[in-house]
Amino acid sequence: MTLEMQQLEEENNCIFIEAYGLQDELTPEVPLSEITLTCNPYYRYNGDRNEEELEALLLTDTIKEFISYAAGCMFGRYSLDKPGLVLANQGDKIGDYLEQVPEPSFMPDADNIIPILEDEYFEDDIIGRFKEFLKVTFGEDTLSENLDFIAEALGGNGKKSSEAVIRDYFLKSFYKDHLKMYKKRPIYWLFSSGKGRAFNALVYMHRYNKETLALMRTDYLLELEGKLDAKREMIKSDIGKDAQEKARLGKMIEELMAYDEVLKNKADEYIEIDLDDGVVVNYARFEGLVEKI
Repeated sequence: MTLEMQQLEEENNCIFIEAYGLQDELTPEVPLSEITLTCNPYYRYNGDRNEEELEALLLTDTIKEFISYAAGCMFGRYSLDKPGLVLANQGDKIGDYLEQVPEPSFMPDADNIIPILEDEYFEDDIIGRFKEFLKVTFGEDTLSENLDFIAEALGGNGKKSSEAVIRDYFLKSFYKDHLKMYKKRPIYWLFSSGKGRAFNALVYMHRYNKETLALMRTDYLLELEGKLDAKREMIKSDIGKDAQEKARLGKMIEELMAYDEVLKNKADEYIEIDLDDGVVVNYARFEGLVEKI
């Protein structure tokens, strides 16, 4: 597309130069760096890079944008079955989505809470949802191939499984990229228990309601605490790697318990938001629960 646009620009220049007799003043050539398309790496990225490096950067950023779109579909902001925004008004619910998309090929998350954890502890785990999105979009037969392609674009080198690479991206980098994309005015809010990342969950601000925090606590945080405690109890040995894993799980549980104190207090406040106040004001209402922006 970039080369086609460059050719069109140069053809237009030739026409104008000839029409106005400017052959001695101007040349029709247009540098690739001046073709203002976001899919043009020569324009999009600064610096002295070769073509291979530019194409690799473009591929990585395109995959990240695709993942962001997938997250939007998970929350109902977008739909595979309808162009443009779907749920984009304060307090929108699944019923509002179904009014616009009566028979969706990919159903948005029911409760507007999508956990991002180190393992698949819940049915609506973000990796499980992402895999389902890929199946619906490209077909189940190509799922493994697409996971490999995405993982490689995100920097996977084959040492970890493709799913592990993508999970690491969601855990460590997705929100940073989201903040950058939305200039620190995020529409998906990351609720996180702290440095240990024991608990993380995304919430779409347009679908947030005053019951969301209570639901997050009872259906996710306390459930996860119980699952991790059970996992720790199943480790019988107290030596070597088993002891290390027990200690690691113990720290995660401590982090969850500390986070629960804050979450319970906030949940009991039944916090309302008003999108007219702006993202920064609304986000501040959840200080201590959400990732800093």
